[in-house]
Amino acid sequence: MTFCIGRREVITLIGGAAAWPLAARAQPAMPVVGFLSQYSPDDKFAHIAEAVRRGLKEAGYIEGHNVRIEYRWAEGHYDRLSALAADLVRHQVAVIVAGGNVTAQVAKRATGTIPIVFTSGADPVTSGLVASLSRPEANLTGASLIAAEMAVKRLELTRDLLPHARSVAMIINPNYPGAASEMAEVEAAGRVIGMQIQRVTASNERDLDAAFAIIGQRRVDAVVVGVDGFFISRSELLASLALRHAVPAIFQAREFVAAGGLMSYAASLTDAYRQAGVYTGRVLKGDKPTDLPVVQPTKYELVINLKTAKALGLEIPPTLLARADEVIE
Repeated sequence: MTFCIGRREVITLIGGAAAWPLAARAQPAMPVVGFLSQYSPDDKFAHIAEAVRRGLKEAGYIEGHNVRIEYRWAEGHYDRLSALAADLVRHQVAVIVAGGNVTAQVAKRATGTIPIVFTSGADPVTSGLVASLSRPEANLTGASLIAAEMAVKRLELTRDLLPHARSVAMIINPNYPGAASEMAEVEAAGRVIGMQIQRVTASNERDLDAAFAIIGQRRVDAVVVGVDGFFISRSELLASLALRHAVPAIFQAREFVAAGGLMSYAASLTDAYRQAGVYTGRVLKGDKPTDLPVVQPTKYELVINLKTAKALGLEIPPTLLARADEVIE
């Protein structure tokens, strides 16, 4: 059987074929999200990137399907963040997810136009990230961990663990934006409950060794480690130093306890990054950062490591164990 195609049909087919590449080019490009972190992409922090992806999925975006993510990890070195942020700006990403207050500050300096969704342990208002929690200005919004405020609660938990403790060392990084206010709150709380708070500073690994040497000399009853991404990225080192110097320590995040630290109390880091992922999806859909209030934490976690308690010769009070969200044995 022979099929005959007329001249008009041939022209129509040729014209349609020529239009196909143009139609393909006219389809909207997949949006690109920049993920900027002060941490390393290892197993210890892989969960924060996964949490962002989970939040994006809740907002209707799946990596590789309708959104692409460019990952930039500073691997615990703050001095690398500026170059990494500038690289994301050059790539003209649609949104930057900035993990941690210092990272968010760097991203803010890098661009005043690309929307930034942050997580922050320091107060986002007093540290200058946003003008208001309820109505952020400019191009930033995100999730607050109110980690500094939790330092007072950590001090109270130290008292619950060690009722006779009278002297507690507080390690802070003086370069961290929220360090001064966190220290002031803990000192004030210490005066109320009858504890002497001894300030110890550290901003690099060598300082950490020196800090614990000082703590050992002062014979304090316990140590509270302040809020800072630098400390989190050295969680294994801090946990081992506390154990080596046989001093009970309470930390700002679960990561420390998983690495062998005694106890932590904080808002969920994973949930904060999930919230950042949800907000990132909303920005991709057209919401402006100014219309998205900074999210406050609703989930808090008390984590206790019984193996470390045993190594320190401590018996965790049953009432404290009953309050724990997770017990590592």
